Amino acid sequence: MNLGKTLFAQLMDFLPWKTFHRIVVRHDGDRYVKSLTCADQLRVMAFAQLTYRESLRDIEVCLSAQVTKLYHMGLRQEIKRSTLADANEARNWRIHAEFAQRLIVQARKLYIGDSFGLDLENTTYALDSTTLDLCLALFPWALFRTTKSAVKMHTLLDLRGNIPSFVHISDGKLVDVKVLDILVLEPGAIYVMDRGYLDCARFYMMHQAQAFFGTRAKSNTQLRRVYSAVVDRSSGIICDQTIALTGTTSRKDYPEHLRRIRFKDPETGKTLVFLTNNFTLPAATICALYKARWQGELFFKWIKQHLRSKKFYGNTENAVKSQIWIAVSVYVLVAIVKKRLNLDASLYTLLQILSVTLFEKMPLQQAFPGSNYKSE
Repeated sequence: MNLGKTLFAQLMDFLPWKTFHRIVVRHDGDRYVKSLTCADQLRVMAFAQLTYRESLRDIEVCLSAQVTKLYHMGLRQEIKRSTLADANEARNWRIHAEFAQRLIVQARKLYIGDSFGLDLENTTYALDSTTLDLCLALFPWALFRTTKSAVKMHTLLDLRGNIPSFVHISDGKLVDVKVLDILVLEPGAIYVMDRGYLDCARFYMMHQAQAFFGTRAKSNTQLRRVYSAVVDRSSGIICDQTIALTGTTSRKDYPEHLRRIRFKDPETGKTLVFLTNNFTLPAATICALYKARWQGELFFKWIKQHLRSKKFYGNTENAVKSQIWIAVSVYVLVAIVKKRLNLDASLYTLLQILSVTLFEKMPLQQAFPGSNYKSE
């Protein structure tokens, strides 16, 4: 019944520690380390994420107040902010990046049968990015503009379970559309993105890879209508057309036909125009896919508000990237626990409960209201 373990320790038990240790060995992460191993660093940073600690001092004070429980959290020593700061600056961020990717693979397998509101056989992704503003004086390595620094978090979100399947961290100067160059495209998958990613040459590359894309058209897109399908205007669909691009460059970059759908949102009255290379799905489904893209926005909002990625515990590039990747790991870990324990609560609710109960000693499933926990 885990009566001797804190909720935090039980949560950490869901992590594949053997995999983590193999990654650490591969990167020589614990070489010359006398205290606070990479595993301890991960535990402390995960604790900081889950309990909304704002600074290294905040982490130190909080853990010092519970010093008698550190052993039951899996920690063998008191945590000093200077030691943690050194670990964040020195331990290779790639360790946490690789481990997060392993967790992502595990989580996606758990959510593969889930639905996101649309009955589709295709794997559907939302591609988006968020910019994390930084102080230029403290983060000069991440120069974004003349007066500030920033890092960008580019994420490809699997809409089944809202699991990030691809994360790329760059400086703030990287243009969003260039991320399409490093994506490993999945034939048959649908990629939904904002019009900031509209690039005819890159879209044609996706088309040739047998992947589908959906985005909003820009107002200055030059095109001609080839064919118009019959539509039910009462559903909000104004037109469903087959079009050809006519711009000097665009017609060369994308020489085949595209599908253009004009939709009037009955709730806002706003008219939206979509472009896609998918001619099979109903027009209403294409429109619904773009609306589902907002789940990606919710992921970024969740990352910014509920994981400590906006208040960094270190100023170096290594410290910032380590913290972001650990934040992603914590997000995915909570998603894994939610699925394995069959919890009905949202990720937001689970996180709120964990933030005030991590030191409690009770079976993990019992901590969440509405669970099917039965005492044995």
